[in-house]
Amino acid sequence: MRDLITRRAGVLPAPDPILLADAALAPDDWHDRFAAQVPALTAVEHRPGPDESAPLPGRLRVAAWNAERLKYAAPSAALLRGADVVLLTEADIGMARSGNRHTVRDLAEALGMGWAYGVEFVELGLGDSRECEWHADEDNRIGLHGNAILSRHRLVDPVIIPLDAGGTWFAGRTGSQRRLGGRMALAARLDSPRPLWLVAAHLESHSDAADRGRQAERLVAAIDRLVPAGAGVVLGGDFNTTEAPGPLDATGAEPLFAVLRDAGFDWRRCNAPGPTQRTRPDGTPVPPFAKLDWLFTRNAEAEAPETIAAVDAEGQAISDHEVVAATVVVGGTVIGRLQAASTDA
Repeated sequence: MRDLITRRAGVLPAPDPILLADAALAPDDWHDRFAAQVPALTAVEHRPGPDESAPLPGRLRVAAWNAERLKYAAPSAALLRGADVVLLTEADIGMARSGNRHTVRDLAEALGMGWAYGVEFVELGLGDSRECEWHADEDNRIGLHGNAILSRHRLVDPVIIPLDAGGTWFAGRTGSQRRLGGRMALAARLDSPRPLWLVAAHLESHSDAADRGRQAERLVAAIDRLVPAGAGVVLGGDFNTTEAPGPLDATGAEPLFAVLRDAGFDWRRCNAPGPTQRTRPDGTPVPPFAKLDWLFTRNAEAEAPETIAAVDAEGQAISDHEVVAATVVVGGTVIGRLQAASTDA
């Protein structure tokens, strides 16, 4: 299993295009030798936000969204305008399919937020079969794809948490889309006297419920290693829970819920029932839809859960995932009791 990644960079270095071209044609078992030569896979791009720490408000609106490449800059900013924190998955840097933009920087600047970004995959091609057809005459300038945390409040101590050994998408077991890297979560702490950690997670889509349970175990172990006892945690993202029906209490088919429950996480107070997938303008995917995207909290209370349609002003889909959001009571009774106990000790 890959180690936690704590190295930070103001800007992630672009991979060597010759290296990527060689990797695209290499034998399936050569993943690690190529991945080791890509520094962007072992650093977090970090722009912390405001220069000085400030007290957090009593409530933070937290949104988690699989933005499906984050292709639509202005509609995405409009969709997330009301959030204080965004836990983002599937965001590109320098991919033809998203205009060869730094999509996270563009979104963060539009929202007035700082950010941390970690690479999940270095793309060796243009993307999935649809994207290869749509962008056949274009090239990727950089080729990074990953997860991010955006915040109106200063972000510190970003860490990448690997969730697998890497290489699954390189070896061709997931179709024609070849990649360097592996599934991961990104964690960071809000710089405030009130302890609150944020985690954006993306579990494997070409997998099964048992494997998602194992990824959740790795995620929990890393969170327990990083986060001091009693500190609040908000975890969100795309958990690819294809076996979880819409009702919040009917989650027995997905072992990851038992893993998170036993680790002290709650999901019933921070998620609205119902699926979180939607059909894109190209007609895919098609119903029936699953509830793939979730928020979880530990040592922090949540209220007002909501599923927000991922559409632009004309009602056109800008992702195949909806946004899930909830209000986290930062100054609430749970964190307040923990802080008091720590002070008394």
